[in-house]
Amino acid sequence: MRGTELWGRGALDMKGQVAAEAVAIASLAREGFEPAGDLVFAACADEEVGTGFGLPWLCEHHPEAVRTDFALNEGSGERMELFGRPFYLCSSAEKMSAPFRLLVHGRAGHASVPGIADNALVKAAPLIERLAAYRPEQRLGPETSAMIRGMTGHELEPAEALELAREQDEAALELLEPLLSLTLSPTMISASDTRNVIPHLCTVDIDCRLLPGQLPEEVEPVLRGVIGDGDYDFEWVEPRGGTRSELGTPLWSAVESFVARIEPEASVLPVCVAGFTDSHWLREAFGTVAYGFFPTRTMDPQLASRLIHSADERIELDDLELAVECFRHAAVEVAGGG
Repeated sequence: MRGTELWGRGALDMKGQVAAEAVAIASLAREGFEPAGDLVFAACADEEVGTGFGLPWLCEHHPEAVRTDFALNEGSGERMELFGRPFYLCSSAEKMSAPFRLLVHGRAGHASVPGIADNALVKAAPLIERLAAYRPEQRLGPETSAMIRGMTGHELEPAEALELAREQDEAALELLEPLLSLTLSPTMISASDTRNVIPHLCTVDIDCRLLPGQLPEEVEPVLRGVIGDGDYDFEWVEPRGGTRSELGTPLWSAVESFVARIEPEASVLPVCVAGFTDSHWLREAFGTVAYGFFPTRTMDPQLASRLIHSADERIELDDLELAVECFRHAAVEVAGGG
């Protein structure tokens, strides 16, 4: 600990939230709180690796342990000033992580005689440029429509909302832009492992995020059209996520009443997570209403976003205490009892 902050890898993502949830449920138990139903604390590893342990394993092998009607998870909760008004973000949906790989074929040869070969690395370059230049079709989902309406007070089409944000609020623009379409980011490339050998194969990995409800088989023809003809194979690499939960549920009301209690002038803003969490396992297995909400208001959200997965990760103690209050409040409001 240093001053008012707790330092350490995962303090923000997401050991801090795990600790706050544990303290909340333990303190309720010590006080004799008896929920009307089951109140479950699930601390599950492996969310970012996705190799079949953690929550997916529990859903498959011990569904009775994690089957719930409602769940609060990671994904959002930061306080942001947007268009001059305070909001607490609450994620009700997440994009699908749908990476794909291009296997570009050529013919090997010695690098000193390039004319006798067909360089797969060179052939991959224009394909990557086409992907980078592509501007996908924008569309609204229920959470992005509600988000735009909440921020601006108006029903706006995607282009109108982006233009307004571009003119008036850069933070709103950064938040909104990746949520209106699929995104493509070429991130990895491999070819020859020897400098003097022209590669016969070049592998390009693209981080692709689809909107909730979009499916790989729906967008593959579009992506193939963008890439164009060429001597390559296209393959998806373990797509997952891309689910949403409805708004206006008892858990949503609990989040709203908590925000009203700590900051009456603030509102809860529904958002879609540009990445993904393991909430999709609960939604897919049980139809659980799952939201991402870990409220923070002391640390600047732009600073926090830069610290996650980075050096000097840390969290404000006041934000940890706020989260404990939130999880206690949600448990009492949703689970009832006494």
